[in-house]
Amino acid sequence: MRLSRMLFQASQKVTTGIVGLPVNPAARTQLIDLYKKTLEELRTKIPEKAVYRQSVEAITAHRLKVVEENEDSSVIEKLVNAGQIEELVCQAKDEIKLISKMAEWKAWEPLEEPAPPRQWEYFKKAALTE
Repeated sequence: MRLSRMLFQASQKVTTGIVGLPVNPAARTQLIDLYKKTLEELRTKIPEKAVYRQSVEAITAHRLKVVEENEDSSVIEKLVNAGQIEELVCQAKDEIKLISKMAEWKAWEPLEEPAPPRQWEYFKKAALTE
């Protein structure tokens, strides 16, 4: 046990390599709290049928499970595959802010005016010409 603690301390990073983003030794604990708060905010502010809620709930629940099941930040970073653990904290904080904005905007409601014809055609796959 003592040897593994020494190895863990020796392997801790001293910098994120990102200007303005310091190493956060409490990032895992913060992530657990932030992910739980995100799920609660979604449940209380966004309708269940909203695609935004469904997407964010699925991603957040997955990430929460990864963080709860792993104590090593490098393992968390590898399994989540969305940046360093400090970046995940920033992303989670930003998502909580966005939930409030989405609730304010009510983005799940129908448009006040119908979209013009062919509005979304640029999303279709371009036909290949030979």
